[in-house]
Amino acid sequence: MRIRHRPLRRGHLVLATSVALVLSGCAEFDDTAASETAWHTPPELTAEQGPQPEGETPPPTGSERRQRDIPPPDGCTDHDPAVIATCLDTVTAVAAIAGTKVPTAIAGERRTGRVLRVERGKEPRVITELNVSAAGDGGLTGLALSPTYNEDQLVYAYITTAKDNRVVRFAPGQRPSPVLTGIPKGDTGNRGVLAPDNTGALLVATGDAGGRASASDSASLAGKVLRIDTSGNPAPGNPSPGSRVVATGLHAPGGVCTSADGSRTWVTDRADNADALYEVVPGEKLDTAAWSWRTKPGVAGCVDTGQGVTITTSIAGSLQFLPIDERGAVTGKPTVALDGEDGYGRLSGLSVLTESIAVAGTVNKDGGTPVSSDDRVVLLPIQPEGGGGGKD
Repeated sequence: MRIRHRPLRRGHLVLATSVALVLSGCAEFDDTAASETAWHTPPELTAEQGPQPEGETPPPTGSERRQRDIPPPDGCTDHDPAVIATCLDTVTAVAAIAGTKVPTAIAGERRTGRVLRVERGKEPRVITELNVSAAGDGGLTGLALSPTYNEDQLVYAYITTAKDNRVVRFAPGQRPSPVLTGIPKGDTGNRGVLAPDNTGALLVATGDAGGRASASDSASLAGKVLRIDTSGNPAPGNPSPGSRVVATGLHAPGGVCTSADGSRTWVTDRADNADALYEVVPGEKLDTAAWSWRTKPGVAGCVDTGQGVTITTSIAGSLQFLPIDERGAVTGKPTVALDGEDGYGRLSGLSVLTESIAVAGTVNKDGGTPVSSDDRVVLLPIQPEGGGGGKD
């Protein structure tokens, strides 16, 4: 049963300030890509679980965090151990790199087009600077790693150019090359996001370029969830052979994510009257939300944890946990964390690092209230305290 209610704010639960403490300096995480299978018949896989470091310390509760009395940022120095990069500009997109000894990710700045490798304990290193048009909500808005990133170092990005929205790919020291071009561009509705699925294909959620009718037009690439191979062609197993389109009806997507076993795909979207989370059903229009927010918190990145869907918000500046059952149905109201003084301000992209921790970017320089160390890349918990949200 799909539920549509306003969220219930549950107070300050698990906070990310010392979530870095569960990531030991010697921890390594599996980054093995799954083999390709058809979209309709996902393989029988269990959720990826990287080995956890010995002697880990559980994340603190909200009250414990306040008792730690972490000093405020001092220039670009941030004393919060969950912060792994500082003094960036509007980090809309992130892609976590598993298999590293310390928390590491690729981060993208929406307005500058810079793509950086960020790693705890080191200065951010620029990989490339993409030529983007950041007018309105465009620019660099999505990142994803190649399924064989450890071998080829390829990164995929969703960008707005002077002519269109497109997907490009690049590796360190190489010029970016187009993968999928001609996605319609408008005064608004240019944001797009990327995520790998568990078959080696790439999911691309596109904005409607300001044209609401385009979202329903199957001939247009605007307002769609697309599924492509690493060369930009329609991926095998799509609903219509030869078509990249998996679902229609998007307006301004904030995030797209897939469960580890491939049985569920989710996309967040911002429409005129409400924000929404949709489960993507291949071949169908996105017209019945799994959950909607009339308060319009600015839904952004998402992660399917198996027990729920975790969502960042870039206006409310919170982390929201929606519980789901074994069938993927939402079973309760969202649990809200990391809001107000205990948060990091406006949050955007979200990418899984381990079974309990994700990497996120902040966008406080884009309409928020930045502190001296913004914008930042931070580590966040992806499960609420107690493991679920409130029941109706």
